[in-house]
Amino acid sequence: MILEPLGLPFSQVAELIGVLRRRSETVATAESLTAGLVSAALTEVPGSSAVVRGGLVVYATDLKERLAGVDPQLLAEHGAVHPDVAAQLAVGASRRCGADWGVGLTGVAGPDPQDGVAPGTVHLGFSGPQDSQVRSVVLDGDRHAVRAAAVRVALEHFAGMLR
Repeated sequence: MILEPLGLPFSQVAELIGVLRRRSETVATAESLTAGLVSAALTEVPGSSAVVRGGLVVYATDLKERLAGVDPQLLAEHGAVHPDVAAQLAVGASRRCGADWGVGLTGVAGPDPQDGVAPGTVHLGFSGPQDSQVRSVVLDGDRHAVRAAAVRVALEHFAGMLR
């Protein structure tokens, strides 16, 4: 239901879930601009409950600190849309949900800039047992297109990290 409007092939998400199952690893998310869409996409796959621990929707800046543990000084100095915030969201998701992997997303879907950051700016954080990464992208399109593309990029990058 959620995958088709996001432009995600079911087989791609099912493969990612399968890799996690074979590795006996789990994942959790902390999402801002996507407001739970990554978690929703992962749980479209039957049997995903074996690997998806949960997710935090941290749309409001103060919830990034309170729920995901993002450093309040980082938020005060750089705002909510910053690569280090994405990294800390990933770590927070993993720790707060007791998962092997954390995926964190922050960005500006638009239509207006946020704290001087242009619409389409997205930062993705990934925290795992032996590898942590941050990826920053600028995505084109309206609000829906940016959010859908952020989900696709996050899941594609995460799948690549698992390979």
